[in-house]
Amino acid sequence: MQTPAPFEYERATSVEGAIATLQRIGPEARLIAGGHSLLPMMKLRLANPEYLIDINDLDDLSYIDERITEIRIGALTRHCELLESELLARRAPVFRDAEEVIADPVVRNRGTIGGSLCQADAAEDLSAVCAALKATVVIRGPQEERTTGMDGFYIGPFTTAVGADEMLTEIRIPIRAGAGSAHEKVERRAGDFATAVSAAVWIEGGTIADAGIALGALGPTTIIAGRAEEALKGNPPSEELFAQAGKIASEDCAPVADGRGPVDYKRHLANVLTVRALRRATARALQQEA
Repeated sequence: MQTPAPFEYERATSVEGAIATLQRIGPEARLIAGGHSLLPMMKLRLANPEYLIDINDLDDLSYIDERITEIRIGALTRHCELLESELLARRAPVFRDAEEVIADPVVRNRGTIGGSLCQADAAEDLSAVCAALKATVVIRGPQEERTTGMDGFYIGPFTTAVGADEMLTEIRIPIRAGAGSAHEKVERRAGDFATAVSAAVWIEGGTIADAGIALGALGPTTIIAGRAEEALKGNPPSEELFAQAGKIASEDCAPVADGRGPVDYKRHLANVLTVRALRRATARALQQEA
């Protein structure tokens, strides 16, 4: 049986205490919540932190709150809570789409949105969801709290903008009129990390005022299809427009051949899934307008 390298363990009692420990220990310290990403890597010796800070008792980081202009989600909110949230199902149904096809009940009951985003796996569904929704994340450090968009959050494979003495504390989803969103995924088996596309549209006066498209497992990090988003803006939704956006998304992703298929197949998936996600997102947006 594979076992992790030896490490020290601390159970945090406050956000400030966890950050203070991160600052004291340095880069060899890691936060752990659900642990479904970190622990397998530790068992394989792909990650060897010397110090684990367990943040499971930080209940003040577990919430889904609606404000006037945004929905705020605490970083410790579990997958199952995202799945069951009627607020998210109404305001951002892409969350429920994604959570219904993430892993299995064991993972969904323990894994957290903050852990998923900070793992920075290009195939992680919630990264695409948050990027398509144009979310911002809150990062707290010893001295200050700062925010960044998803376009600045991932700086490389398995690497985020969160510093060694910082922690992700909150995700903020903007609330705008005429919104619709959807998540489409192709996987070899249930629960697999698989090719996925999240899309969001905001429709005003019969035209797409804004759009978000993010691709999972189609590049070294979550791919934000900026050119495809721009192609949609200012135009009335149509199958021809969706096909154009899908083609652009397939051109702008960066897949590599692996067990999930060759590059050409993955580009085809990017095209098809983008069209499907846009079609469903638009139908939901039009229902909101009606």
